[in-house]
Order: sequence, then C-alpha cells, then structure tokens
Amino acid sequence: MRYLLSLIALAIGFLLVWKSDWIVNNFGRVNWAEKYLGYDGGSRLFWKLMGIVVIFLAMMHMFGFIEGLISAIFSPLFRGSAK
Repeated sequence: MRYLLSLIALAIGFLLVWKSDWIVNNFGRVNWAEKYLGYDGGSRLFWKLMGIVVIFLAMMHMFGFIEGLISAIFSPLFRGSAK
C-alpha cells in the first residue's frame, strides 16, 4: 500500500510541476506567491515548488525515511508521556 500511495503522490507532484501554468490559468493566482516570489510568475513558481515538495515527501515515504523524520521532529513533544 505504501508504494501505491507514493506512486500516486509522485504523479500528483509531477503534474503540479508540469502543468503549473494550467493550474494558474484555471484557478487563479496565489496573492502571497505573487507578492513574495515575483510579480508575474510567482504563482507558477509556487506550484512548481509545491510539486517538488510533494515529490520529495513521496519518495521519502516510499523508501521509509518519513517515519524516522517525523519521529525525530515530534519526539521531544511526547518524551515524558510514552509509558
């Protein structure tokens, strides 16, 4: 199941990178991205960066690295309660 979900996420990430212009044309611009990532084209860059993040996280999940990362990040919050 892990591999199937990861492959679906990889495909979604690829589509976000590949079709970022289509996403902007059909769903509109992201105001935050236009302000901080560039005036004309910030939204496209935002969708491309989101796609790369999705691809990276999907590959980490596929190879089993995401569990260790989540554990390392959130273990200090639950250090005293796991008994």
